[in-house]
Amino acid sequence: MIPALLLIIVAVVFRIATGFFGHSDAMGWMNFAPIAAIALCAAAYFPRKYKFTVPMIALLISDVLLDAHYGFSLFSPFVLSHYVGFAIVGCLGLLLQNRASWKTLLPASVAASIIFYVITNSVSWIYDPGYAKNFAGFIQSLTVGLPQYSATPSWMFFRNSLVSDLLFTLLFVVCIKLGRSAAGSRARAPVPRTA
Repeated sequence: MIPALLLIIVAVVFRIATGFFGHSDAMGWMNFAPIAAIALCAAAYFPRKYKFTVPMIALLISDVLLDAHYGFSLFSPFVLSHYVGFAIVGCLGLLLQNRASWKTLLPASVAASIIFYVITNSVSWIYDPGYAKNFAGFIQSLTVGLPQYSATPSWMFFRNSLVSDLLFTLLFVVCIKLGRSAAGSRARAPVPRTA
C-alpha cells in the first residue's frame, strides 16, 4: 500500500504544481490530473477505513491550496461537484474491490472519467450564467465551453482527465502488485535460526 500512497501524493503535488505554475501556452494540457482515478483505485484496493478518507483528504488539500490561489470558494457548487463526482466514482471502485485488476479497472477508469466530467460540467451548465439553460447550452458545456475559455475547449479537459486517469490507474495497479509481491516474498523468506 505504501507505493500506492506515494503515487497519490505525487498526483496531488502534480495537480497543485500545474495549478500554480501552469502556463497559458500549455493550456492544452490543463487538467492532466488523475482525480477520478484516485477515488476509483483507493476504493477498489485500500482497507475499509482508507477507501474514501485518503482520496477525499487528497482532494481537499489540493482544493484548499488551488482555491486560495485562484480566489474560489471551497463551498461553491463548482468545487462541491468534485466531491459528488469523487464519491460516485468511489462507489464504482467499491463495486470492483473483489475483482480489482487492470482488466476491470482500466474500463472502469474510462467510466470514472466520464462520470466525473459529466457531473462537473453539468454543475457548470446549471450555475454558470454564461450557459443557456437549454439542451444546446448543456452540449456547449460538454464540448466547447464558454467563449472566454475558447483557447481550451471543454473536451480538451476531458481528454486530459481521461489520459491521466488511465495512466494513473495502470500505475496504481502496478504499485499494488509490486507491494503485494514484496510482502509475499518477505512472508515466504526463511526465518534465520538462532542458536
